[in-house]
Amino acid sequence: MILGRIISGKYGEVCIRQSSKFDLELGTLLVAESERSKTLIQVYDLAYGSQISQQNLELVSGLDLEEGTDITFFDPKLRNYTLAYAKNLISLDKNQIENSKSLPEFFSTVRSLESQDLGFLKVSSDALLLGNLRSGSRILDAEINLPARDAISHHILIPATTGKGKSNLLSVLLWNLVKNEFCGILVLDPHDEYYGRNSLGLKDHPSKNVSYYTNKDVPPGCSTLKINLRHIKPQHFNGALNWSDAQSDAVINYYKKYKEEWISAIMLEKKLDIQFNEATLGVVKRKISNILDIRERDGALICSGIFHDSHGDSTLKDISEDLEKAKIVIIDTSSFSGSLEILLGSLVCNYVFNKYKNYSTAGTIKNKPVIGVVIEEAPRVLGKEVLEQGPNIFSTIAREGRKFKMGLIAVTQLPSLIPRQILANMNTKIILGLEMAPERNSIIESSSHDLSRDARSIASLDKGEAIVSSHTMPFAIPIKIPEFNSYVKKQLAHEDKIVKNNFPGISLG
Repeated sequence: MILGRIISGKYGEVCIRQSSKFDLELGTLLVAESERSKTLIQVYDLAYGSQISQQNLELVSGLDLEEGTDITFFDPKLRNYTLAYAKNLISLDKNQIENSKSLPEFFSTVRSLESQDLGFLKVSSDALLLGNLRSGSRILDAEINLPARDAISHHILIPATTGKGKSNLLSVLLWNLVKNEFCGILVLDPHDEYYGRNSLGLKDHPSKNVSYYTNKDVPPGCSTLKINLRHIKPQHFNGALNWSDAQSDAVINYYKKYKEEWISAIMLEKKLDIQFNEATLGVVKRKISNILDIRERDGALICSGIFHDSHGDSTLKDISEDLEKAKIVIIDTSSFSGSLEILLGSLVCNYVFNKYKNYSTAGTIKNKPVIGVVIEEAPRVLGKEVLEQGPNIFSTIAREGRKFKMGLIAVTQLPSLIPRQILANMNTKIILGLEMAPERNSIIESSSHDLSRDARSIASLDKGEAIVSSHTMPFAIPIKIPEFNSYVKKQLAHEDKIVKNNFPGISLG
């Protein structure tokens, strides 16, 4: 199906005259084909073209608007037309996929992308389904996958404006990761939406490879979130609390003297060898009391929240073991303050990160699954202002995690707040709609592919549409993400059909 013909341009700015029978869109994938070459190109801009001078067009439109004169163009489809501007993506010559380094042949035809052109889509053994290939708003019957181990260990960034489908995308990603045996995912869930207490969610996945931790109304088969205060170290507060220099010195000295009982020592106002201002110690005590929900009463420590001071294990060990079993671990943080959520995430991530560093030293890490950490509103822990106060475990994972099979799945509306070095380390970006120019620019400048001509396409993305730029892909691929509820119902119906065919009388429902 011929959609147009190449009439001018230069490398990366191929100009196409569109056929009047079709309408090209931003993001449309086309194949420029001739006897000598076949190149995949993508539309990034559209414009009007006409053989009639601008002065005459203005005159004709004025006669129509002001005088009501009935104007009919001579051969309107020949004299007036649409021009599409496209960029080179890859060469499809001789069934080999290569970066396109030359212009398509002058005056060659362009056609729509067809199934025989999709050899560049390869599926790995650890494929993570994202959605279907999209050409403009046309959805193709071709699934787009990421190699999960590589993508997660090299970090994934999901930038999007509110309402563009971040939660839906995460739900689809997590659903498709549940039955894997190569990756554990830690989800800090501030809205308690992914497990699906009262709606469709990961609890409904047939594999049941999901662990859910909460501190309220624990569902059957799930776990109560309880953390031993003795596991907390001063560095776990990085990103969660801001200490002055004097407060930081006091905290460090308490930890040096009282070791794992340093928090109870502060709360019970035990003495230090070094004298600190009473006001400083009072502020430290108040900050710790507020974030941990602990109090001192009659010389004893009273714990009211998720933390306790008794001897014995906490759920930190259970969470770590679940992740090493390649489970999806969801921690309900919906009732926590932002600071407490960051502290909890810091505790868990430090615990797992240190274990994986020890595995690396012992030479046993190759047998362990990759660990991914989902963190929403990522600038809270990766923002420039936060990191100016010092590194935290999340920034450490962003910089060093790939060496220890750990990666971030970071979600944000404001990627411009994250330092460029960290953005560049996020080697896979699943870009949903971003309307603000500074946010688009920060993503364009740090992506694995050249997106310099895609600003309009990114701004025009509808809900559920995305552009995926990854070091694992030959070019930035446009996709359509399925709507989670419809997708899951279809998946469950398919699974139920398989069960019924193999085991009559049994149903997943």
